[in-house]
Amino acid sequence: MKQILLFFKKPFFSDYRTLFGLWMLLPLVAFITKLNPARCNNYFIYRGSFWNAVRGWNIYMENPAEYADCHHYGPFFSLLFAPFSIGPYWIGLLLWGFALTLFLYWAIRQSAFSKFQQVFILWFCANELLNALFMQQFNIAICATLLLAFWLIEKEKDFWAAFFIMLGTFVKLYSVVGLAFFFFSKHKRNLVLSMLFWAVVMFVAPMPFFHGWDYIVGQYGEWYHSLIIKNGTNQFSPYQNLSLLGMVRKITGCATYSDLWLIIPGLILFALPYLRFSQYKHLAFRQTILASVLMFIIMFSTGSENSGYITPMIGVVIWYVAAPWKRSKWDVALMVYVMIFCSFAHSDLFIRPLRDGLIRPYALKVLPITVVWLKLCYEMMTKDYAPQESNTISPTIRTSSSVSS
Repeated sequence: MKQILLFFKKPFFSDYRTLFGLWMLLPLVAFITKLNPARCNNYFIYRGSFWNAVRGWNIYMENPAEYADCHHYGPFFSLLFAPFSIGPYWIGLLLWGFALTLFLYWAIRQSAFSKFQQVFILWFCANELLNALFMQQFNIAICATLLLAFWLIEKEKDFWAAFFIMLGTFVKLYSVVGLAFFFFSKHKRNLVLSMLFWAVVMFVAPMPFFHGWDYIVGQYGEWYHSLIIKNGTNQFSPYQNLSLLGMVRKITGCATYSDLWLIIPGLILFALPYLRFSQYKHLAFRQTILASVLMFIIMFSTGSENSGYITPMIGVVIWYVAAPWKRSKWDVALMVYVMIFCSFAHSDLFIRPLRDGLIRPYALKVLPITVVWLKLCYEMMTKDYAPQESNTISPTIRTSSSVSS
C-alpha cells in the first residue's frame, strides 16, 4: 500500500493536467475503434430516436436497416441527443464521447473530495470509463448526475441537485435512487418542490419540438411497454442483467422465482444504515451512503450491463477513501480483486477462456462489487465515522456539519 501511495504522490501522476489528458485520450481511442458504422450500434439507436421523434414516428420501434435492438431511454433523451444527431455520424460520435467524459470528469472535480481522493478515482476508474465509451453509453452521464446531486445537496444548492436527479430519471428510471440523498438535505421542502418543477420542465420540453402533447404522452406509454419487454429479454442474456439478480438467476438456471426474493433483502440492507441518525453529521458517513447508492443501482437492476460499471467502480473507490480509519490489508486485497475480476473481467486483458466460459455467462462481474457492498453495509452499521486525525490514507475532507432530519 505504501508503494501505491508513493506512486500517486509523484507530481506527474497526481497532476490534474496529466489526468485530464488521459481522460480526454480515452474517448479518442474509443472513437478510432468505432469508426466503422457497424461497430457503433448504440450511437445509431440514440441518433435514430431523435430523427424518429422529428418525423413523429414511434421512438421505440425496431429499425433493423439502421441499428439492432431498440431505444429504451425516455422521450426527453431524444431531445437531449439532438446536438449529436445533426451532421455526419462520425462528428456526432466523437463529440458524444467527449461530452460524456467531460461531464463525468467535471462531476468528480466539482466534488469536495481531497486531491488525493480525486486522483485515486480518476486513475482507478479509467479502464472502466473506456469500457463504457466503447459502447457509447449514457451510463457515464448517469454516474455524473448522481455525483453532482449528492455534492450539490452537500453545498445546499438543492434546486440544481433536483435538476440532476430529474435529468437522470427522465433518461433511465433507476436514477430516481438519487432520492437516497434526500435525508441529508437541509432544505427538504425546497428539494421536493424543485424536483416537481424540473419534472414538469423535462416532461414538457420535447413537446414544442416533437409534435405536441399527444405524441409525447403516447411515447411515454411506449417507453413503459419497451421497458417491460426489455426486462424479460434481459434475464438470461450474456450481455445484460450483469447484476446480483442476474448472477443468481444464471447460476441457478431458474426462471420461475421472483427477483423480489433478492430485492427486498437488498433494500433492507441498503436502508438499515439510515437508522444511525447520530452518524449523519459525519461527512464520511454520508459519502459512504453515496458509495452504497452507486453500487446498489447496478447490483439490483436487470438492465445492468458492462458499460454501466463505471458507476459502481467509482462507488468502490469512494467506499475505500472515505473511511476515516486506516484501511486494512484485506481492504487493499479487495480493491485488487475488484480491479482484476470486475474492471478487467470483460476486456481483452483478461484470460479469454475464463472470461467467455465463466465470467460472462454467469454475470460474475458483479461478484466483487457485491462483496464490497456487503462489507460496506457491515461497516456502516458498526463503525464510527467521526474524523480521525491519525488517518493519512483517507483524510476527512472538511469539517463535518449537522444535517437536519
